[in-house]
Amino acid sequence: MSNEPAYNIRSLFRLRREMSVGFYITDFLFRKILRQNSGVKWAIHHTSTIHNPDKITRGNGVFPGDSPGVYINAVNGIVIGDYTNIGPNVGIISSNHDFVNNDVHVAEDSVEIGKFCWLGMSSVVLPGVKLADFTIVGAGAIVTKSFPEGYCIIAGNPARIIKYLNREECDAFAHSKK
Repeated sequence: MSNEPAYNIRSLFRLRREMSVGFYITDFLFRKILRQNSGVKWAIHHTSTIHNPDKITRGNGVFPGDSPGVYINAVNGIVIGDYTNIGPNVGIISSNHDFVNNDVHVAEDSVEIGKFCWLGMSSVVLPGVKLADFTIVGAGAIVTKSFPEGYCIIAGNPARIIKYLNREECDAFAHSKK
């Protein structure tokens, strides 16, 4: 344990090391004073938008919206597993609008994203999609269907598997995080 003042302040307020103090000051200004994304219970980037944060279940080490420009619509619920990383400008959408009356959201299955996943910059995950553990979504991918096997890299529009990951290597890494 370090005796440096910065470390003591970070531990006292439970601030993540990888985020600057300026990130937390800006978050406080936008969420607590200006009331932008005020329902979100964790620090997020001021350019991100999260609708229905109370319908997001997040695992350890997961902070949806901490990257810039993230858009999350959790009307039908979103579950995100441990240590999943969400890149800048990612969209996660759990509901579509009614085709006739766009004031109404259509009931859909929730979006489920497994543990140790990575959603690359500007990727979009659409309603009802389920991504298993260790699914990497390439930058700009549009994920329209589920990938229940996991341990893969998906990319494109619509997203498709472009590579499989070494399951033993991934599982050993996951075990090291416990």
